[in-house]
Amino acid sequence: MSKEIKVTSQRAVVVAVQLPTVSDAELESSLDELRELAKTLGFKVVATVTQKRGSFDATAYLGAGKREELRNFVQGKTEDDATEDAPSAAPIARHGAAAAREAAKAEARSDTSQADFVLVDHEISPSQARNLENEIGCTVMDRTMVILEIFHRHARSNAARAQVEIARLRYLAPRLREAAKLAGPQGRQRSGVGGRGAGEGAGEADRRKIRDRIAELQEEIIALDLERKTQRARRQEGRGLARVALIGYTNAGKSTLMRALTGSEVLVANKLFATLDTTVRALVPEGVPRVLVSDTVGFIKNLPHDLVASFKSTLEEAAEASLLLHVIDASDPGFERQIEVTEKVLAEIDADKVPRLRVFNKIDRVGDAKAQAKFAKALRAQFPKCIVMSAVDKDDVAKMHAAIRAFFRKGLVRAELFMPWSAQQLRGELFENCEVLEERADTEGTHFRVRGERKDIDGLRERIVQAQGIR
Repeated sequence: MSKEIKVTSQRAVVVAVQLPTVSDAELESSLDELRELAKTLGFKVVATVTQKRGSFDATAYLGAGKREELRNFVQGKTEDDATEDAPSAAPIARHGAAAAREAAKAEARSDTSQADFVLVDHEISPSQARNLENEIGCTVMDRTMVILEIFHRHARSNAARAQVEIARLRYLAPRLREAAKLAGPQGRQRSGVGGRGAGEGAGEADRRKIRDRIAELQEEIIALDLERKTQRARRQEGRGLARVALIGYTNAGKSTLMRALTGSEVLVANKLFATLDTTVRALVPEGVPRVLVSDTVGFIKNLPHDLVASFKSTLEEAAEASLLLHVIDASDPGFERQIEVTEKVLAEIDADKVPRLRVFNKIDRVGDAKAQAKFAKALRAQFPKCIVMSAVDKDDVAKMHAAIRAFFRKGLVRAELFMPWSAQQLRGELFENCEVLEERADTEGTHFRVRGERKDIDGLRERIVQAQGIR
């Protein structure tokens, strides 16, 4: 349905219209983000074009003058070329040698093209994209299309791939309608073989295929959701199981922290949306209770609604967690905006009531040691009980590990257990489900001082009695 765009090492121009309600700082932050998205996709951004307008141009997003400026840059035209191309009152028909010279000049311009793609920092309509493409002479991708392409390339699991394809197909459907309008009468066909009904157009047939494919993918996702729920239920069968989900803005360092906390070889890359599939690993070293840590897809401003909806099942790891670690890039000047975006998405997936711990990561990137200490103090004053750290600092990771343990120990109780020699086969279960604080043996058995969940301790006491043959 949708062909993958080959964009590796391609040059791109980033384009944005600044509306009156958008400040210069907000515009620059959004443009920085789009440039990072372009980098993730494999583009080399060669220029940025902005225009202040009261509203987007309904025809082609940018105003006519700015479109001409963009066209000249994209096509590598000089000022003389642009002047020659300007319409005259009496166009001159060119023939023979003159026509040959014009053809040669046009070919030379194609060789000096300075950009292959234009990236628009908004979602624009199909007609706006088509008109802009026709006028500037290269492919236009709006912000939504860029994000969808990244998701398409990075999705690995069956669930993520199916969810991305649904979002891409929904994005494609209105663009097919626009293409059908352009096709005109030739877009209609008489009845015949190939699955089309009488008078059904090529565009309608494609849209029907999209609807059928989306329905098929939705059934696949339902089946995969059931499978994931079964896996979660199995994980929850273990006594004392606790779950932590790493959430936050894309590229905040969640995967690096996940790797540090669990010792797992999860993907770590300095790219937006490096992680799309939920990864679950045990906190190491393991303790009581056993803690599972989940790394989730990152959030981003203006994430396409279909992707939020499609990835809701993936983000359920966050909604069903006992504790959320909200990882924030402390070195990003726009981290407060990122916090707002993350909290908004958490509300959309009904995870805003889950206990949360703010973790300001990448403090090592905030100047020298003195600057880091000053900034960390300011963060703790603004966000009480937050953790300020670097996921590449072993001491900081150890403190993070201790904070997680402390959270899950709140509901634990201390108790004394006596295990006679006739019940020593239960030692493994005791050590698996309780933290042994002290162990002392005598002639009749072993005395334990333990910490654990009350239900686990009561269950052990009952099994010790049963092991002695007492009913």
